[in-house]
Amino acid sequence: MSYVCVRGFIILLFVVLVSGCGSLDKKDLNTVTVWHWMSDRESVFQALANRFENETHIKVKFELYAPSESYAQKVKAAAQTDTLPDIFAVLGEKRDLASFIKSGAVADLTGALNKPEDGGTWKSQFFEKALAVNEFLPDNEYGIKAGIYGVSIDVAAIQMLYNRKLYRKAGLDPDKPPQTWEEFLEHCKTLKENGIPCFVGYFGEIWAIDALASNYAMNLMGEDKYFKTFEGKVPYTDPDWVRVLSLFKELADERILVDGAVTMVSKSAEQTFANERAAYTFNGSWCVHVYKGMNPDLDYGAMLPPRLSKEHPMKVWGGGASSFVVNDQSFRRANAIQFLKWLTKEKQQSTLAAETENLPANKKSLGKLSKVLAEFADDIRYTTHPNVFPVHEDPEVTVALDKGIQSILIGEKTPEQIAQAVQRVKEKVMKKSHQGQP
Repeated sequence: MSYVCVRGFIILLFVVLVSGCGSLDKKDLNTVTVWHWMSDRESVFQALANRFENETHIKVKFELYAPSESYAQKVKAAAQTDTLPDIFAVLGEKRDLASFIKSGAVADLTGALNKPEDGGTWKSQFFEKALAVNEFLPDNEYGIKAGIYGVSIDVAAIQMLYNRKLYRKAGLDPDKPPQTWEEFLEHCKTLKENGIPCFVGYFGEIWAIDALASNYAMNLMGEDKYFKTFEGKVPYTDPDWVRVLSLFKELADERILVDGAVTMVSKSAEQTFANERAAYTFNGSWCVHVYKGMNPDLDYGAMLPPRLSKEHPMKVWGGGASSFVVNDQSFRRANAIQFLKWLTKEKQQSTLAAETENLPANKKSLGKLSKVLAEFADDIRYTTHPNVFPVHEDPEVTVALDKGIQSILIGEKTPEQIAQAVQRVKEKVMKKSHQGQP
């Protein structure tokens, strides 16, 4: 066969392959698919997708799969069959994101984030905390190449909230919520004397207990000692840990929690606070949207948990909340990154904040926040999260601690008994680890 014939055959074969492969035609190249679980944002996502298409002629298809548990399972199944969309989210812990990165399913966005643009870089638009949740530092415990592998579309902070109307009813100044644990106990005493229930939390969900306990542990002993506990260098029987556990005994002894709070899930606790049946609650900034739907006239403010110690700052869980990653295997990768850049710019972030009552990840989009959201935003600098901790506690130990706190709250166990029980679990876990057992 002559060179001309061979060359012609190759060209013809290429044309046939391209024309027969629907995934490579021009229409598909300009259609980016996004999977998400956020049913409360479906309408605004669709509106933003239309706006983006009008500006760029790139179509974005948002596909909703809710609730979050079902969504997480769908993403894991798609990863196993190589059917992930162009943009998606990895719900779970940092180790879950690491596993997706190792499988080649998540693109490293560091270069795109640091690329110079008008007025700075893409990265410079974000709150620092908004990026940390998807960032892997050098020599991280997961063996992931240092970089940023996703972007947050909003940020969050989990804080204490207080009802300003109930404060006025009890003769307390609504502009002066308690700053210390002692003031908190005094305010609760005044509220109860005026027939006002004090504190509701969804302590039936142990992550909420874990968040509040870690807030006070870091405030009392500092982050360094807190993390040394995870490393096994500080025991849970240490006096500082016993003091943290004693706070929950004080909540029980002083009858500060409303009836049933120990077993409440989020929706019940939110309804209790929204209906003004408790003066305080512990919730994340996403609650602003929830309370608006339950009671638009609710008059409340956000505050840091009343500090136990002046020696160390009060840290609260938060930082980057809802995040998206880009499928590194997608041939629409460039368009996917272009859309995420657009979605996280000031104008679109302001739209998301206004429509969903969530804190924007873009620090330039704070100008039109409601008063309570602004209070949450003001405390973003105090946020931390297990996903950015340098070391992590074994889940078995964490569960033992959190369930132990539930036992303290219902009066079954003392702080000292729980400290000893958790330490025994810790020692068992460390022994297994040293022996190389799974």
